[in-house]
Amino acid sequence: MPLTREAKTGLINQYRINPKDVGSPEVQVAVLSERISYLNDHFTVHRKDHASRRGLLIMVGKRRRLLEYLKRRDPARYKQLIERLGIRK
Repeated sequence: MPLTREAKTGLINQYRINPKDVGSPEVQVAVLSERISYLNDHFTVHRKDHASRRGLLIMVGKRRRLLEYLKRRDPARYKQLIERLGIRK
């Protein structure tokens, strides 16, 4: 399993907005980004794993939609998040 419970809790603690936050766009994008980076490494070894590749494409689309939502609602939070995650230029 790529993302353990402890790793996910650490990501949530790092990107949450308030103490009870587990579902803000920042947290969702951070968790998706971690899973996407794991799958990218997975594909260097398992090139013909097309079922997982489909899952990767679904996750990338979901992350893109969440980022567009955040960009539309609060551009400052969007800019801060992409800088912290190191995605997009």
